[in-house]
Amino acid sequence: MTRSLRFLYIVLFLAILLALGVWSLRSFGSFSTSAETTVLNGRWTKAAETHYDDEFPIKRLGTNLWAALDFKLFNEGRPGVVLGRDQWLYSDEEFNPVANGEQNEADNLALIQGVRDTLKKQGTQLVLAIVPAKTRLYPEHIGDNTPAALHADLYQQFHAQMAKAGIIAPDLLTPLQSAKQNGAVFLRTDTHWTPMGAEVVAQQLGTVISNETPLSGQPEKFVTEAKETAPYKGDLTSFLPLDPLFSNLLPKPDQLQQRSTNPAQAEANGGDALFADNEVAVGLVGTSYSANPNWNFLGALKQALHSDVVNYAEDGHGPILPMLKYLQTDAFKNSPPQVLIWEFPERYLPAHNDLGEFDPQWIAELKQARDPQQNLALNANKSESPNRAQN
Repeated sequence: MTRSLRFLYIVLFLAILLALGVWSLRSFGSFSTSAETTVLNGRWTKAAETHYDDEFPIKRLGTNLWAALDFKLFNEGRPGVVLGRDQWLYSDEEFNPVANGEQNEADNLALIQGVRDTLKKQGTQLVLAIVPAKTRLYPEHIGDNTPAALHADLYQQFHAQMAKAGIIAPDLLTPLQSAKQNGAVFLRTDTHWTPMGAEVVAQQLGTVISNETPLSGQPEKFVTEAKETAPYKGDLTSFLPLDPLFSNLLPKPDQLQQRSTNPAQAEANGGDALFADNEVAVGLVGTSYSANPNWNFLGALKQALHSDVVNYAEDGHGPILPMLKYLQTDAFKNSPPQVLIWEFPERYLPAHNDLGEFDPQWIAELKQARDPQQNLALNANKSESPNRAQN
């Protein structure tokens, strides 16, 4: 390389750095801070540094490029997703071993039974809806990935423990497996079920509740309408930061047909409603499977049960925290439902729960109100040594 060419390279490199630096300074036009953020307390400097780092032009390029290399060369995404075959994505919570998994299972099983006992004192029947893992419903797409031993029989043993404890927990795996012959029951790029999968589960729950703990009162009629089908980018694609430069590498979006369920017109116009005196027939507690309106699980339950359903589910907190919060509400203390459906994805059974916001003595009482033999973990064999805990 000649001296003049080397000099040209240096000049071009410095010019690019200067251009990027000037370009990134434009971001300070939108930079603002609160009154508490001052130079004296150091918060302004930190805020400016963070803002500049987020807006630096080549940051997105680097992120996208690194993600593209991981995706194409190693068939990997960020921690949180497992890439299967045929553009199927799975949550790594259904594959990875769990720190202290057996102890977590024992604690969670004890809490479940404590919840059942608390509900029973108020005259409420618990119905546990154990949602099978996506890997259990679609194992044909997981490729060479293998779930940890802890997950192998988790669904079956979860049910066995509930049967031993006398808790109503209908089998949801069998009807979902049958229904997948007629259409997708889980989304390909998402952790959640489709509206069709949610409807299958709701119908199964409706049948079991009708047979084992029928609701009193006059049945209501609900009507479900299908909306237009539209592309839907599942939540698992967020672990593949390929947008916007390599968006063509992303799995193609799912096709999601949302649904809407409403009371039949006659009842909506003032007909005799079930429990018009504010008595609650059915409550629903759970995770984003229940809280997210995209799946219409709440509406499907209303139609299957011929009853209104009050939804206490929360997105992003797992199944146990929303239940413990509900037990402390005035809604439960003053108007307990006849039946409470607890939607509980199987992968959360061995998960650790941070219960720091609750009274430790109350939590201890929930766990101890049963036969100690029922606090055994589901698996006799020790789980594998984990790399990280699942929350």
